[in-house]
Amino acid sequence: MTGPNVEMWDVYELTLNGPQDGNPYQDVRFGAEFRHGHRVVPADGFYDGDGVYRVRFMPDRTGDWTCTTRSSAAGLDGVEAGFTCTPAGPGNHGPVRVSGPRHFRYADGSPYLPFGTTCYHWTHDEDEKLEEQTLRSLATSPFNKVRMCLLPTQAMDPPRLPFPGRTPGALDKTRFDPVFFTHFEQRVRDLRELGVEADIVLFHPYDRGHWGVDDMTPDEDAFFVRYALARLAAYRNVWWSIANEYDFNNAKTVEDWDRIGRLVQRADPYQHLRSIHNGTRMYEYERIYDFGKPWTTHQSIQHWDATFTSGWLAACPKPVVLDEIGYEGKIGRRWGNITPRALLRQFWHGMVAGGYVGHGECYPEQDPDGAAWVSRGGRLHGDTAPRIAFLRGLWEEGPEDTFVYFGDRQHAHRDIDLPDGSWDAHLVDTWEMTVTPLPGPHRDRVRVPLDHRPDLALRLRKAT
Repeated sequence: MTGPNVEMWDVYELTLNGPQDGNPYQDVRFGAEFRHGHRVVPADGFYDGDGVYRVRFMPDRTGDWTCTTRSSAAGLDGVEAGFTCTPAGPGNHGPVRVSGPRHFRYADGSPYLPFGTTCYHWTHDEDEKLEEQTLRSLATSPFNKVRMCLLPTQAMDPPRLPFPGRTPGALDKTRFDPVFFTHFEQRVRDLRELGVEADIVLFHPYDRGHWGVDDMTPDEDAFFVRYALARLAAYRNVWWSIANEYDFNNAKTVEDWDRIGRLVQRADPYQHLRSIHNGTRMYEYERIYDFGKPWTTHQSIQHWDATFTSGWLAACPKPVVLDEIGYEGKIGRRWGNITPRALLRQFWHGMVAGGYVGHGECYPEQDPDGAAWVSRGGRLHGDTAPRIAFLRGLWEEGPEDTFVYFGDRQHAHRDIDLPDGSWDAHLVDTWEMTVTPLPGPHRDRVRVPLDHRPDLALRLRKAT
């Protein structure tokens, strides 16, 4: 069977015309089975409005694929099609997977170090100028993952919502707005072209009953989740965050979140990364999820102290990503006014302990339209981002290097015991972004001259 050529881990899409009567979102079941040799992969399709039905698929093996549609509508059932999967092109490494108890890799085996940032609702206003500025900012930043929401908050008044309607509390949750989703998935594709992962937040507690999307019924939750996955799962740069600050949503229990997490696990043909994010009363308490549950792939944690990372890794053998540790900025909330040095120190503490740390900025007064990066994107104004780029460069340059971080301490010097062997040592100024070799090589122990300066680290590399 002839058909188009599709890169491995890219998107094949089959589009058909079908019934428009009644409510096709609920009345018509539609999907397809994709075959490669003896392997069969089912994928849900979706109704895209105006009588258009689509099914998307992300192939993970080269060669010829065929597909056969399955539908409750006779005209959409049993349609056959096919395509040829070609090798992945430059920059296409496939979806990110967990690699062992601490790390991540792309599907092609390339290492992936998550350096994430947060732009929760950067797509919702459909402000093309601001969104394009966000993409330009990301293109020159160190960030390769963005946390972004599907559902609106109480304070928002966007031009479109995932469900039809504009009246608070009266959205039609039996249907979807295809225009909203078309716009959202275009931005997911834009991130893919930049090599940025889209960590899509499915639920959150910030509606507070206004639009009626934080207290949906289990059936409404499942309806929403299945549609979102049918539209978005075929994009290789997608992660699923079941909820942001799950424990602040009083309408749902832990059992509800587990039910939704297991549904995402079952309904995603590609098994993208899945997690859930706890809330915290900054500097008071936190309720970290039980990441030992099988449906979670990694630990997505909110906490103000990255030095706990080693404990989280010891308690659960899954990678730790501190997606929120507080945001650099100057707003009145404690979570949005930490200093650049404080945020950078948390990055170093978390990375040295074997985890990964997320970024955010809250400087709305520095943008003409009052947009804060953490909510709407735009421009990066803070001092942390270039230093995170420096940190990322060090980790990517020497994946086998060992670091000792001295944080905000101002010692005259520190004596560091060395592992067996001969080591080159470098003094790293994490704030000034310099690397200075210490005369060596060194064995057994090295004295590190710190000269009472904070924000220094020691890099150890096996001597050649």
